[in-house]
Amino acid sequence: MSEPTGAARRRGPFKVGDQVQLTDPKGRHYTFTLEAGKNFHTHKGSFPHDELIGAPEGSVVRTTGNVAYLALRPLLPDYVLSMPRGAAVVYPKDAGQILAFGDIFPGARVVEAGVGSGALSTFLLRAIGEQGMLHSYERREDFAEIAQQNVERYFGSPHPAWQLTVGDLQDNLSDTDVDRVVLDMLAPWECLEAVSKALVPGGILCAYVATTTQLSRTVESIREIGCFAEPQPWESMIRNWHVEGLAVRPDHRMIGHTGFLVTARRLADGVEPPLRRRRPSKGAYGEDYKGPGSRSGSAPAED
Repeated sequence: MSEPTGAARRRGPFKVGDQVQLTDPKGRHYTFTLEAGKNFHTHKGSFPHDELIGAPEGSVVRTTGNVAYLALRPLLPDYVLSMPRGAAVVYPKDAGQILAFGDIFPGARVVEAGVGSGALSTFLLRAIGEQGMLHSYERREDFAEIAQQNVERYFGSPHPAWQLTVGDLQDNLSDTDVDRVVLDMLAPWECLEAVSKALVPGGILCAYVATTTQLSRTVESIREIGCFAEPQPWESMIRNWHVEGLAVRPDHRMIGHTGFLVTARRLADGVEPPLRRRRPSKGAYGEDYKGPGSRSGSAPAED
């Protein structure tokens, strides 16, 4: 049985063509690709690539300036944060949330819109495996080219489960019986009708948006289309901690707001979503609200 795409690049001694991440004594990272006969240069000296070729992962090398560097393969979160960018990448903390709460499983049929630099595509491909399907749509050809290069550089070859289409999802979507849809775009509400036709009952829609106005319109549009269960919006933040002897405290810097996530489950055809039991505050929807259950501008009807 052959190994999954890219698996051989994740284990064993370092080989020519492998990516290596060096960590210096101050915790700074330097990433490069191993080439026979080449040297890695820093302001603290250099060392030959050949010193690492054939060495086990987790080795320590010293430069001509006698500075020690720890050599490891970069993890996927390291890779996506250092990859060449056309558009901003989906941060690993958000990609992890998408994989978990989007319930991305091996063999899943997934549609993605807004490829950007290919960071989320790489996470999704590694989760679905070769038996799954990821069809990614990107409206900008220059972004698609960068994403394709980044994905293939990570796996070492084209991934057999990936199809990349240049164009708008709502104009080009032909996939059916899709398990999951991930939208990373400025106006995900424009794709809801097309997405609702592609998703299987029980399938999950996951939207990634940057601002509160996008979040509001996305959630309300999902409610209005009427074929999804109640959407769940949230954001996540990460705070590292400094631990040095008795000095245990939060770091001064943290990964705060990067984007909002919204998930919603596709209902069976012909089924109306149950009325929500939460009662919004008076005036929350404004006098001009014309959404589901509205009565002359009042808030949605709820028992």
